[in-house]
Amino acid sequence: MRFDAALGGVKQRAASVSVLSNITLTGAKLLAALLTGSVSILSEALHSGLDLVAAVMALLAVRKSREPADAEHRFGHGKFESISGLVEGMLILVAVALISYAAIKKIVTGEVEVEKPAVGALVMGLSALVNIFVSRMLFRVAKHTDSVALEADAWHLRTDVWTSVGVLAGLGVIMLGTAVGFHQAHHLDPIIAVGVAVVIARAAWDITRRSWDHLVDKSLPPEEVKQIVSLLEEHYPKVAAFHRLRTRKSGSERQIDLHLVVPGDISVAEAHALCDDLEADLRGLLPGAEVLIHVEPQPERG
Repeated sequence: MRFDAALGGVKQRAASVSVLSNITLTGAKLLAALLTGSVSILSEALHSGLDLVAAVMALLAVRKSREPADAEHRFGHGKFESISGLVEGMLILVAVALISYAAIKKIVTGEVEVEKPAVGALVMGLSALVNIFVSRMLFRVAKHTDSVALEADAWHLRTDVWTSVGVLAGLGVIMLGTAVGFHQAHHLDPIIAVGVAVVIARAAWDITRRSWDHLVDKSLPPEEVKQIVSLLEEHYPKVAAFHRLRTRKSGSERQIDLHLVVPGDISVAEAHALCDDLEADLRGLLPGAEVLIHVEPQPERG
């Protein structure tokens, strides 16, 4: 229990750092968008705003998932993380629609002039640097704690890095074009915004699909199921057979249950000890796994 509590604390601190960084970057980007009139910077502000919402959701989901099982949630609260990841993916799709609309409107109307592009470039550069460090931290904690909510939050920020760098490059071209009198370079701003939307949409699809798989109790990845089967087969001949192996994931917890066939002449104590050994080995293979084993006697040969 102390181990689980420690991991929960690490996840909560990581989510809190993400919330604070997103508050700062969203405000900075909105200010830069107002000063420059850049739709690509505005798209980045919307992106960071949704990152902020996602970070808050991840923080709340991580807190909720730490709560122990209760009378209404007998299997714990792990799936609150998966719900968070699913909603985050849907929010990204909203951002895609808003960014695309603003960019296409700029292209159609021809209102593509960007003022003070150096201000926007500075904000984009700082945003990329901050999100590089925060996303790395989130990925590291997500891998250590197997948190789908933190991983989704990390991907939010990683896409923000890519898109910020793209907007930064575009603003650099605009500044160069303005310096040499090539004002058509300003048309690059809404085009980059559309590119930002495409990158974000890809991230949204990946996050939504993975979170949905957890919510509908999709089996663990084939490579993990194969490891489980290999481990069970290593216990032959003590184990006569096994069947009805089922796996799923709830938040960061893997849940495994199976029917274990044992020789009919072994005692209840021996069968219980065998199950304890198997459960310990499975938890060693997949840390934090919840294992349920139903014991059946091997039918007598007639």
